[in-house]
Amino acid sequence: MFKTSLLGGSERDFPNSEFRSPPSSDYGNSNFYELLQQKYPHLVPDFSAFARQSGVSMPNKDWERNMLTGTTILAMKYKNGVFIAGDRQAVEGFQVGERRIEKVYTTDEYSAIAVAGVAGPCIEMAKLLQIQLEYHEKQEGVILSLEGKANFLSGLLRSNLSAALVGLVVVPIFAGYDLNRKIGRIFKYDITGGRYEEVDYYATGSGGKDARGTLKKRYRPNMERDEGVKAVLEAIWDAADEDLATGGPDLIRDIYPTVKTISSSGIEDVSDSEIKQVYESLIDALKE
Repeated sequence: MFKTSLLGGSERDFPNSEFRSPPSSDYGNSNFYELLQQKYPHLVPDFSAFARQSGVSMPNKDWERNMLTGTTILAMKYKNGVFIAGDRQAVEGFQVGERRIEKVYTTDEYSAIAVAGVAGPCIEMAKLLQIQLEYHEKQEGVILSLEGKANFLSGLLRSNLSAALVGLVVVPIFAGYDLNRKIGRIFKYDITGGRYEEVDYYATGSGGKDARGTLKKRYRPNMERDEGVKAVLEAIWDAADEDLATGGPDLIRDIYPTVKTISSSGIEDVSDSEIKQVYESLIDALKE
């Protein structure tokens, strides 16, 4: 039975709280978002309501400058599956708002989401997708198919459309290993929830165009893992070089992009030490 609350605790942590899970007969189906809407509507993220209460409209640039905004994310296929990655910087107008923000989230054993856009709704949507996939598995006893995961994220984006129209935009990339097809797959989205599958690679966010330019040159079908890591990190490097909002490797503070591999073995993080070594090699090559 699903015991975890939205606050990260369990039923025993909130014995007399509204956050306790309802009896199994009250669940209805395996759609966690629908359960929230029906039984706990006040817990459903509603950023459009915040915007309405604040009197915010799209042209209000001063308001937009006060929001943390995540930037460059990307995904690329390789021989054994798919990479998903993002830089660590978020901007607040024309200044650095956060240097260590996470833009890549594991959603289950075989999929992950990377988010670009306004940090608040981006993180909320990533967490809601995580909970939904866990909830579905506990209710149905099986892992949701990769197509089903991608479709559910599309529905979340449609529900956020009114917020996106006032500037609270979420632009994700969803990637995973398809256990049925035995391949890695990449899905991109627009703010209306439109879902589109990319064949080889994709990048978005403020530095997305520059990252795609690098991936276009470096990508090869059936790339080995190590070659793929270099291509992904070089793409983020080039995006940071051209786009002020994208953060490159920070060798002084030991801050490096987040890179994950997704394969038949599950999800693995590319370590900071490996990423640092790749960037040091790139720097040495530039000095020659």
